[in-house]
Amino acid sequence: MRVILAIDQGTTNSKAVLVCEQGEIVARGSAPVGISYPRPGWVEQDPRRLYASVCEAIDACLKAVPDVTIEAVAISNQRESVTAWDADTGEALGPVLSWQCRRTAQDCERLVAEGRLDRVQALTGLPLDPMFPGSKFRWLLDRVPTGRSVRLGTIDSWLVHCLTGGGRHVCDASNAARSQLFDLQQQRWSEELGEIFRVDTALLPEVLDSSANFGATQGLPGVPDGTPIRAAIGDSHAALFGHGAFKPGDGKITFGTGSSVMTTLPRFIAPSNGVTTTVAWRISGKPTFAFEGNILVSAASLPWMAGILGLPDVAALVDLAATAEPGGPGFVPAFVGLGAPYWNSDARALFSQINFSTTRAQMARSVTDSIAFQVHDVIAAMRAQSGGELGALYVDGGPSQNRFLMQCVSNLVEHAVIQCEAPEASALGAAYLAGLSLGLWNDLGVIAGLPRSKQVIAPERVDREALLNTWNDALARSTSRQTPAKGE
Repeated sequence: MRVILAIDQGTTNSKAVLVCEQGEIVARGSAPVGISYPRPGWVEQDPRRLYASVCEAIDACLKAVPDVTIEAVAISNQRESVTAWDADTGEALGPVLSWQCRRTAQDCERLVAEGRLDRVQALTGLPLDPMFPGSKFRWLLDRVPTGRSVRLGTIDSWLVHCLTGGGRHVCDASNAARSQLFDLQQQRWSEELGEIFRVDTALLPEVLDSSANFGATQGLPGVPDGTPIRAAIGDSHAALFGHGAFKPGDGKITFGTGSSVMTTLPRFIAPSNGVTTTVAWRISGKPTFAFEGNILVSAASLPWMAGILGLPDVAALVDLAATAEPGGPGFVPAFVGLGAPYWNSDARALFSQINFSTTRAQMARSVTDSIAFQVHDVIAAMRAQSGGELGALYVDGGPSQNRFLMQCVSNLVEHAVIQCEAPEASALGAAYLAGLSLGLWNDLGVIAGLPRSKQVIAPERVDREALLNTWNDALARSTSRQTPAKGE
């Protein structure tokens, strides 16, 4: 069987899947990554453990279907997480600074105070927020021992470095577009942005198309040396591609630790209303642009609440939430501030409008509903800016398989969502890009026509105004936190 080995390197797990010529997943493997919180607001990972988890996932995947011929390797990866390593030895020179990490919040505030926001946003499509890597690269450089030859990179570039035995220092345009050092319209690293963030762009990887020649494997257990790496793309972008969301207005919501809402655009549109503009993918030198809204905490609030309520797992929490009518207390999951469309680092998680009659089921429901409310606000911001119609709206990621959660999303956005059977949309998207590079599939039309098991969830009538009033009240309380006076 001829297959593409697709790696999906995520925040909490690394996954590997084998995709056959019919575009279907024939084997899966996964391994945990590990994540640490050395200080409040700091989130990091070990780059060596991250790569080891990829090798473990590949091993588990290949054991499931041993008799295959791997035509190519494809990568999708967590975005906005970055690291540094020695160009000569390959030794990691710092941790992976996670996209969730807020350690450079003061640096971003300083840049805003210096009046840099408008220029950075005009060039990159991104706000000045510690989620994005510009300030993180500087933090890493400040801690590199003197005399070392440094390489800086996004996670796809670190993986390519490892997979090729240190042979290539490259990344794809979608990952570069999330770095805050990449000029979207010029499609190249920007010396001006390098000066703003005090980062030498010569240390960054070469930027390739998402479907391109990223090198060949060297020393990857279970995979023959010389196997070509033919695609790399950020995980959220890969999911959009995997769904075949190629028409302007088509979009997807990826649910995970956080959530990403992304819709394709007919052309570059400068961002506003709290959403960002990004490169969805680049093929044959031509970028496809997209709006995106990054929600910092989404499904990550579910296991937390399950623990608070003494429930065995997330499934039990969602089952309990489904027994409550909508309209109880409000909950804002601002554990690390709020991302799109609010971009408020000072917001804090809270419940609102609790009283003596509030039940455990209502508390559970307020947490599950917070996922849908945040998606609603991002899509409302996109609709306000684009002026166009929202097209097909796909959902993916583990939580997307829960009918109750997705019904809540459909109800609030007043638009059908398309639930796909395989939650590994990111891995599929990367595999399709590799297949496109190899000529396994001739064009986007062929990829869009590949068989996909889908279920459409149509919106039901709910009192949206009352629900949104409760949510907006909770948001106002979350974002109006005052700094305590000394001694308080």
